[in-house]
Amino acid sequence: MDGRSGGIHWLRKGWKWLLLAVLVGGGVTYLRFRPVKVELHTVASGPVRREVMGTGTLEARVAVTVSPEIASRITSIGVDQGDPIDKGQVLVTLDDSDLRQQVAIAAAALEESKAGLERTHADVVRAEAVVTQARKDHERVADLTKRQVETQAELDRVRERLDIAQAELARARVAVVEAESRIVSAERNLEYHDARLTDTRIASPFDGLVVARRREPGDVVVPGTPILDIVDTGELWVSAWVDESATGEVRPGQPARVVFRSDPRVSLAGEVVRMAPSVDRESREFLVDVRVGRLPERWAIGQRAEVFILTAEKPHVTSLPTRLVAHRDGRPGAMVVVGGRARWRELTPGLRGATAVEVLDGLLPGQVIVAPDVREGARIAR
Repeated sequence: MDGRSGGIHWLRKGWKWLLLAVLVGGGVTYLRFRPVKVELHTVASGPVRREVMGTGTLEARVAVTVSPEIASRITSIGVDQGDPIDKGQVLVTLDDSDLRQQVAIAAAALEESKAGLERTHADVVRAEAVVTQARKDHERVADLTKRQVETQAELDRVRERLDIAQAELARARVAVVEAESRIVSAERNLEYHDARLTDTRIASPFDGLVVARRREPGDVVVPGTPILDIVDTGELWVSAWVDESATGEVRPGQPARVVFRSDPRVSLAGEVVRMAPSVDRESREFLVDVRVGRLPERWAIGQRAEVFILTAEKPHVTSLPTRLVAHRDGRPGAMVVVGGRARWRELTPGLRGATAVEVLDGLLPGQVIVAPDVREGARIAR
């Protein structure tokens, strides 16, 4: 009776543990073999683009620092930073009072030299007349001497007067040359002072933009003192630093995308213009200049931007998002849904882009792919 009571007592308590074990086992089985809801991706044909990225700043191909050629005081500055400028527009005016006086003095010296030249020409005419008369006297006395009408002494005297007249003519002609040289010197001196006077008005060498104003009216400046920084807006580009590993891929003429940090949502079309033939020894990067076809509405020289240079593109190939490609034992592959379960499938990649990878072998369009972290053999719920 006690044995039966003990058995009944055990059954009354044991069934609860048995039921618990069945429930736990069933739950584990359900959790292990239930269909997994995951993001599904269908393999398709599409474009794969390989881009090389670099970071740089917006620069002008031609940038000039406006500075004086002479030492003087600034009387006016006609522009401010941010102002557009035209070629030939006067930007800066310097004090020209001293230079105007020097120009006046040089002009007066030139006029005096010209007057001196006129005097020397008159001296030549007079000397030529004296020589002509002395030659005639000499010829007449020489003829009379032959006929013994005049003495040899008289012939010697007229000969001496002829020699003196010819010497005076030569001296007058030399004076003309000297006067002409003085005129040339005076003209050069006037040109020099005129040029210095012109240097008091500093004009823009091109159409562009003032990016910085460094001096104010009243400042005394000397040659080389920076007054304004201006740029030619006809040629602007982003000078970007690109990793040296892309040296063999980047070439002038390649299309590019430019994304300014002021508006990262917008990509602007660009083109590689040139690339530096040297690599920075510390950063191991090289400079690539990318022309921007259209600038943002508001831009500034020196602002940061990212450039994405298209180095390779295949428009219609079997491709897979980069995030769905994984590696096992160093081999690339993806998780393919086969018979409702996730199966690992090795693949042969081709062109690799930032967001997609070309698949040369291992996958076909229409196959369904799941994330690589899904367990092998897991049932996939569609």
